[in-house]
Amino acid sequence: MKHILIIVLGLALAACANKAELGDVIGTPEDLYNEGLNELLAKDYETAVHTFEELERQHPYSLWATRAQMMTAYAYYRAGLLDEAVAATGRFVRLHPGHKDLAYMYYLRGLAYYVRISDVTRDQGFTRQALAAFEEVLKRFPNSEYAQDSRLKITLTKDHLAGKEMDVGRYYQEQKRYLAAINRFKEVVMRYETSSQTPEALYRLTESYLALGIADEAKQTAAVLGYNYPESAWYEEAYALLTAKDLAPAGQEKAWYNQLGKGISELF
Repeated sequence: MKHILIIVLGLALAACANKAELGDVIGTPEDLYNEGLNELLAKDYETAVHTFEELERQHPYSLWATRAQMMTAYAYYRAGLLDEAVAATGRFVRLHPGHKDLAYMYYLRGLAYYVRISDVTRDQGFTRQALAAFEEVLKRFPNSEYAQDSRLKITLTKDHLAGKEMDVGRYYQEQKRYLAAINRFKEVVMRYETSSQTPEALYRLTESYLALGIADEAKQTAAVLGYNYPESAWYEEAYALLTAKDLAPAGQEKAWYNQLGKGISELF
């Protein structure tokens, strides 16, 4: 415990020393703002943060201070200090709820979560936070210049979350825990219907229903897969599975799914 305390105190003293090394940056609001911009251009992001914070400290009621708050958030983001960037955007939103550049602050917060998205085998907390942030951009600022990219990133985050559900569902399927797998695959189809994962989810549902001996559900799910994704390789595999078990007529793929198929929203 004593060693841990020494280490913590050492880190705190080092942080104070680093800040002291930067020192007070004295100047007019405009001069400090331009100095911070130059440091950003030089990719000296942490020094830029210090300069913008000094501007706000020395001239808290100037218009330049408001600009400096925005640039502080951006400099944190570029420095890779992403928790600090999120905190800075949140502070700006609280202090300036009607600011003309508010859309950018919401968008920047989304980016600070988005760049930390991990592969589907790991926790997807940042993915969910990114999704919520970009949905907030669209909700509040649907006509802003950040709306289009937010829509794209919403699509990508949903696909990623669907991929996580598929990863877990496949694991359950391999363990022969078919009911648990079915719940995961249903989640993909119902919650992330437009994702690229949906055709495989419908196929895995067909597989799982067959493994449980629930032929009617397997047939209906495969037919929905064919109706909505007739050119998908997953449908070809699902149809082959059913044909092998005499649950679908051989050589009649299109006629069969046209007879039984329906929209995904009607499946559950």
